[in-house]
Amino acid sequence: MSELVTIYIDGQPYEVPKGANLVDVAKFYADNGIPVFCYHPKMEPVGMCRMCLVELGTIMRDRDSGEVITGENGEPQVRWFPKLQTACTTTVTDGMVVRTNTDAVIEARDDMIEFLLTSHPLDCPICDKGGECPLQNLTMAHGPGRSVFYWEDKVRLAKHVPLGELIYLDRERCIQCARCTRFQDEIVGDDVLAFHERGRELQIITVSDPPFDTYFSGNTTDICPVGALTTADFRFEARPWELKDIASLDVYGPEGANISLSTRLDRDAGGIVIIKRVMPRQNEAVNEIWISDKTRFGHHHTRAAERLTKPKVRVGDRLVEAEWDHALEVIRKHIKPNVSVGAIAGPTLSNEDLWELRKLAQAVNAGAKLSIYPATMTGGDIIAQVGVGVGTNFKDMGSGTTIVVVASDIEEEAPIWYLRTKVAGDRGAKILVLNARETRLDHYAADSIRYDYGAAVSAVNDLAKHEAVTNAENLVLICGAEGMTLEQHGELMNACANLLVSTGHVGRPNNGLLAVWEGANVQGAFDVGFSTEATAEMMAKVPDLLFIAGCDPIGESAEAAGLSKAKFIVVNSLFDTPTTAVADVVLPSQSFAERDGTFTSGERRVQRFYPAQGVIGQSQTDWRIFASIRNGLNGSAVQRLTAGVFKELAGEIAAYEGLTYPALAVVERQFPDVGGDDLYYGGTAYQNNGGLGVQYPATSEAEGAKPSKFATKGKKTSYKGLTAIPVNRLYDRGYLFKYSDELMQQRIGEPFVVINPADAANIAGGSRVGVTIDGVQYEALAVVSEDAPKGFVLMPKRLTSQPGPFAPAAIETIEVIAEPVGA
Repeated sequence: MSELVTIYIDGQPYEVPKGANLVDVAKFYADNGIPVFCYHPKMEPVGMCRMCLVELGTIMRDRDSGEVITGENGEPQVRWFPKLQTACTTTVTDGMVVRTNTDAVIEARDDMIEFLLTSHPLDCPICDKGGECPLQNLTMAHGPGRSVFYWEDKVRLAKHVPLGELIYLDRERCIQCARCTRFQDEIVGDDVLAFHERGRELQIITVSDPPFDTYFSGNTTDICPVGALTTADFRFEARPWELKDIASLDVYGPEGANISLSTRLDRDAGGIVIIKRVMPRQNEAVNEIWISDKTRFGHHHTRAAERLTKPKVRVGDRLVEAEWDHALEVIRKHIKPNVSVGAIAGPTLSNEDLWELRKLAQAVNAGAKLSIYPATMTGGDIIAQVGVGVGTNFKDMGSGTTIVVVASDIEEEAPIWYLRTKVAGDRGAKILVLNARETRLDHYAADSIRYDYGAAVSAVNDLAKHEAVTNAENLVLICGAEGMTLEQHGELMNACANLLVSTGHVGRPNNGLLAVWEGANVQGAFDVGFSTEATAEMMAKVPDLLFIAGCDPIGESAEAAGLSKAKFIVVNSLFDTPTTAVADVVLPSQSFAERDGTFTSGERRVQRFYPAQGVIGQSQTDWRIFASIRNGLNGSAVQRLTAGVFKELAGEIAAYEGLTYPALAVVERQFPDVGGDDLYYGGTAYQNNGGLGVQYPATSEAEGAKPSKFATKGKKTSYKGLTAIPVNRLYDRGYLFKYSDELMQQRIGEPFVVINPADAANIAGGSRVGVTIDGVQYEALAVVSEDAPKGFVLMPKRLTSQPGPFAPAAIETIEVIAEPVGA
């Protein structure tokens, strides 16, 4: 616990942590909002805007005795600084005295506001920030009310400057606080924005190609204290006071990022409530106040024109629309006694959906296979045993902590974990990166360890002798699955668990294992009893009756092609896909934005999301669809509310014992105190009013627990010939995200493969090539680079319209289809 000191703010004493920032403690402990523009508690103070000027002094003490010196009236004497000081660059010490409401301070604030407004446009009525603008608020609170500057002296600058296709800059509104440039430099490490020109001509520019090349650009619009930076999909779309904000969760990654959906009744959408923008929702234990651009701009699938609105039933060789009662009756008629059954759950199904799918499948056949898609990773049971301890928070990781990232390009696969790992490294944590190739995180690593694809287990075993591991007070392993089969990944998870157990880094906060699951609720699926091993078994031996929900395995994965051989297929989906094309019945699902439920993050944190958007057509929640089918089979009751399903689940799943919706909705005050009515710190990240969630404990945290080691074969896999390595890209054309393609198309790009120069032969960079695997040719742009290890071709998943390999695969041929343009 931090040492407490006594400071005095406007005559009142406060006990505050020693060394804390004065602006922060004044707001948090004294509810005194010292006005700021440039300062933000997530970044280093720079004192640029001078808005936080205060009178500062210290209580005088006798040099010999250390006693407080008092005046004639018995009050302590204060030695005041001769000039006003910036509060944001001041850290508190015992006996500090602060005055924030004197005439000198008020005059200084008036002057600073007046200077800022000399060239600021008076376009508040049409500004996207209007109504939630710190400059507006502080002008009303501290501005002089009139200006002595001449209108003719106003500097006019460009008002619609694209910093890329996602973010627009209004240069007249910019007050040069440098929050955006500092965020990109200090927090993200993507130094892609800079200042250009000088004085009143000072402007923000992008210095990357493509412009504003980062996965976190939208966060700059959140922390911008004025309307200078706006997003392409919200610009001029709605006024903040028209919006209703609903707590929700990211549907793409394992981090469990908390978000707020800003919604409004929309005429153009047919008079239903729709999402107008996605904002970060503060959860300091999960994503702090940041979200990736995929999370921010990837919501367009929820109201895409391609959404399914009615059930479909196969008649001959066609799928035709039908009523719900008829579709459900068709399904019931095809469910025969003792029929073999399989259920494939996509990564966006909620825990409640998974529970009802399990009940349905086992009601048909107690031996039903419950499987997870994509089937690239395993070890949910291992996470339940030696996963990171309750209370784990990347914010607490610094000197003494070692973070190991193995077999994962974590920036592409879990961008919030990447961001928090990088910042932990800035605080002194040692980062080790184990991979067969270089990734972005290598730039911040204390050590980058290379292994050959197929030899990751040996590399992890060797870490037991690494100084950063043997000397670590805390150790976190983050495990991906790049370049591995499902079996190989199981071996890697076992090896990671063994390293943690043997070094004693389990069962406590900031120690343990994280898996970079491919989706938002893969951990929840493991918890409810689904597995990826069952998926592999089903692909090898297809069941007679197959339920598929929340995914498009046949359209994405070459390994899933055989699933179409099932005798009867029921698919729950938001869209028509290659998987629905082979179905016998297609049932329209609701998106995450239309319903409530829970996800379990990779850190085993169970969190709630809430209904935000109007229902599209006749779509229903997945759990209700499964329960309705089961009800028609055996007459069993259907829960009325999602909360009832979760209550039933929590009563059966040991790890969830005692969890309730009210418990998941509990909130507490967090630091920094962002958002609120005063929008303090000048940003639009939202306070958390929807719940912080509950992290259930790993079994290794139980009193007296002695985790045993896991069996590993330790066998290396050798690859012969040229081998394709499927890799993940943050921006892809996956089941949901492809419906943001119009907005994100420049970022998604066209399909490509990365070939080592030694393997390229006569293939020039920029050529269009055909890569043949298992008799199927994949057309892509060739990138010739040493980013790909010799003997391997990196092949991003979900970029082509064809289903591609999800595990390492032998390449039969690579041939040039077209030479580079201009060659």
